[in-house]
Amino acid sequence: MTDDQITAASVLPARRHELTLMTDDGLALVGELALPRHWDPVATIVCVHPLPTHGGMMDSHVLRKASWRLPALASTAVLRFNTRGTTSAAGTSQGSFDQARGEGLDLHAAINYVREHSLPAPWLVGWSFGTDVILRHAETAAAAGTVAGVLLLSPPLRYTTPGQLEAWAQAPVPVIALVPELDDYLPPEPARERFSVLPNAQVVDFPGAKHLWVGERYVRQVLNAIVEHVNPDAAPLPTRWTPEDVMAQGPMDKWSDV
Repeated sequence: MTDDQITAASVLPARRHELTLMTDDGLALVGELALPRHWDPVATIVCVHPLPTHGGMMDSHVLRKASWRLPALASTAVLRFNTRGTTSAAGTSQGSFDQARGEGLDLHAAINYVREHSLPAPWLVGWSFGTDVILRHAETAAAAGTVAGVLLLSPPLRYTTPGQLEAWAQAPVPVIALVPELDDYLPPEPARERFSVLPNAQVVDFPGAKHLWVGERYVRQVLNAIVEHVNPDAAPLPTRWTPEDVMAQGPMDKWSDV
């Protein structure tokens, strides 16, 4: 038995549970929780996807690959869900797109799920539109200690007002912006200027990367950056699934849409 390279289509062993999140305004949201297969997680990420009017959903590739890899490689629980009105292979969440307003209730439903199920050390991970949802609506939860930190992938700051951003200066959690060098909306230097109002913020730039993190090279970089904060003992992530891994957790599968 030989090592297998972990590629873009690799699906590592996990306990995967379909779930329904209920919002305070009565909507049912489609979601999934992925957990380590044989042990409890040491950390949790709650994923908020890119803009649904431009194809964003819980299966957007970086978030889906996080759910495929991080339970096995980083002992991290991964909670993904479709915001209101969003469709993926798992189904369609009730409601309709609300320009990062009502989506705050969707995020709070996910945070409540994490709290009610005692999932450990929850970090909020937003990508593009998802970063605006977090910045607009999660500061109170962060201030209350409900979340451990915030990771913002390609934050455009499109829907977030200056006042909503500045409110995070009082939040006792790290705010980490992961910014592609070639981002279409907010490249690293403008991002540093915008986030300079937050003493708890850090902007990390990724040479050569673009807003959508296309390419396995950049997916590995951003997943490693997430793990460095969420469970630093697991970083850097391995790139191969070994015979020892198979014995401990099970074989690696390959995803195909054919």
